[in-house]
Amino acid sequence: MNFMDFEYKQVIVVRSDLKMSKGKIAAQAAHAAVSASEKARLMNKEDWLKWIQEGQKKVVVKVKSLEELLKIKEESEKLGLPTVLIEDKGLTEVPSGTITCLGIGPALSKKIDKVTGNLPLL
Repeated sequence: MNFMDFEYKQVIVVRSDLKMSKGKIAAQAAHAAVSASEKARLMNKEDWLKWIQEGQKKVVVKVKSLEELLKIKEESEKLGLPTVLIEDKGLTEVPSGTITCLGIGPALSKKIDKVTGNLPLL
């Protein structure tokens, strides 16, 4: 199986305007991955299990602003995709309450691509 054969994936959308360190981005993306996975498991256990069995494909992309991130969230929700916004606790690099990223899926890749397919990779 190559990367293009995966039927399911999860996408993490990170705000590039916050200028977070690599470690901070990794931590925020991990929060998004775990939280979105749990939401997806509760919403559609069959799709979640298929994603687990395929190898848990994840793609990390970026947006330039909070407004762009919220638009992606809204479009994802209209398609019925599991979405989770990650809000930072403010202990390190950004103020408390800052929305850092968005987790989408896991869900069908072709469905997520309708919303995130044109976003640049982080």
